[in-house]
Amino acid sequence: MSQAQNSDSMSQQETSERESKDDFSKVPAAPLEDSEKPHVYLVLTFITFLISFGAFIYGWDSGTISGIVNTPDYLSRFGQWSSKDKDYYLSEVRMGLIVSIFNIGATFGGITLGRLADKWGRRIGVMLSTCVYIVGCVIQISSSHSWVQYFIGRILSGLSVGCNCVVCPMYISELSPRSIRGTMVTVYQLMQSGGLFLGYCACYGSYHNFSDSRQWRIPLGLCFAFALLLILGLAFAPESPRFLVKAERFDEAKKSLSRVTGASEDSSFISSEIEDLAAGVEAERIAGSSSWGELVTGKPKIFYRVVMGVMLQALQQLTGDNYFFYYSNTIFHAVGMSDSYLTSIVIGAVFFGSTVVPLYVMDHFGRRVTLLSGTAGMMVCLVVFASIGTKALYPGEYGVNPNKSVGDGMIFLACLFMFFFAYSFGPGPYVITSESYPLRLRAKGIAIASMGNWLWGFLIGFFTPFITGKIHFAYGYVFFGCTVFAFIFIFTCVPETKGLRLEDVDELYRNLRPGFAWQAKVEPKFPDAETAVGTIDNVKANAAE
Repeated sequence: MSQAQNSDSMSQQETSERESKDDFSKVPAAPLEDSEKPHVYLVLTFITFLISFGAFIYGWDSGTISGIVNTPDYLSRFGQWSSKDKDYYLSEVRMGLIVSIFNIGATFGGITLGRLADKWGRRIGVMLSTCVYIVGCVIQISSSHSWVQYFIGRILSGLSVGCNCVVCPMYISELSPRSIRGTMVTVYQLMQSGGLFLGYCACYGSYHNFSDSRQWRIPLGLCFAFALLLILGLAFAPESPRFLVKAERFDEAKKSLSRVTGASEDSSFISSEIEDLAAGVEAERIAGSSSWGELVTGKPKIFYRVVMGVMLQALQQLTGDNYFFYYSNTIFHAVGMSDSYLTSIVIGAVFFGSTVVPLYVMDHFGRRVTLLSGTAGMMVCLVVFASIGTKALYPGEYGVNPNKSVGDGMIFLACLFMFFFAYSFGPGPYVITSESYPLRLRAKGIAIASMGNWLWGFLIGFFTPFITGKIHFAYGYVFFGCTVFAFIFIFTCVPETKGLRLEDVDELYRNLRPGFAWQAKVEPKFPDAETAVGTIDNVKANAAE
């Protein structure tokens, strides 16, 4: 190895000085041999699943809200009486507000509560945010006949989920070695889809087994328990090594990496990873502290990255996924399903099963190929779904009668759409945005990007009842147009970050020509031994000051 070669050329005195500094100085000048790298990350995988319970809670909420607002007991408590139909119902305005206000809470939660991660660390930030979710959950469960009280609980729950959607992917990416970072961040989406599926199952079970408030309080109570599990689990989880290095807590950073990778604290692998982090922290220290204004003026191309992140997160919503998630029961009732709760479970199962795919493809085929192929598949599904729905299914539409077999075909198309979404646009925006910003701007950049997701989630959640009431399944053409735009945007504007150190990403964007993202490339750089010692010394000197 090059480290041995450098050692052979140094004098005995220089060697003694080098060894007396710190174990951090034992950093290779080139990529480590495969034999030195951990190949099994069992602890990291477990911790990643634990952190991803933040996504599980979000998925559970998305999976339960569609069923909750359609249960008879919920409608009798929070709905309005229809003298015409002799039954309770939720008006379009009330339905839209209850479903979508969660996204408004999440929009502000990502910015306000997300700052906890910069001040107190990623782990404490997620724990405090989840406490807010528990408060919101209690308010919803204790609601009796006031839909406004339930509405307030949804806002607080949204605040928490918005924060966790910013901090959890960032936390995971900062714990993970670059060789498996994409896979680990994809676990976040896997847990979200798992929460969605189990949320559908919980609503199905409570709807068919109870006729009182347990129809909707049981799903909420279970999520309360999951939130407690997340807090208790994180009490024993390691902090982000990047955050620890930035805070000059080097011994803790070594222990954190050692815990999650299984490598010895004194191994060359740990030293190399710590040196990468220290080099990035030192470069950012030289550049100065971050501000919100730097998201616009920062270099290289920080504003470009912010716009790209916002667009990717917005396009995740504009593919139409939440059209199926939030209103699945309503949609499948319209296509003639007698038990729309059961059909929602099918959709959730497909989504959950398909999320396993990006665990492989993200790090083997790259971010761009994964997103482009999935987007192309969604385009086809949406245009066929909308065409069948408008031409052959909806009662009275174009003078034709509803066709049950055609409705079954539409359900198949919805499942196929979920497959393409789950392996591409489901995890893709989270993976890319978690990799696209310097450490000092990462929390702010991801928070702003997430705003695009939540704001469009609110708009789609609120206006969907009105739009579908007017144009019915032609709504699918709107999402088809959005996926066409998404394909073009990804091809021209989103560079490939597969296999790069987070510290190499700046160089990637420095070389990027807007509109020619497919041409952007960067060769990963590895510090030599002399640079390694200098960087650690600089960081320590800065800590002493």
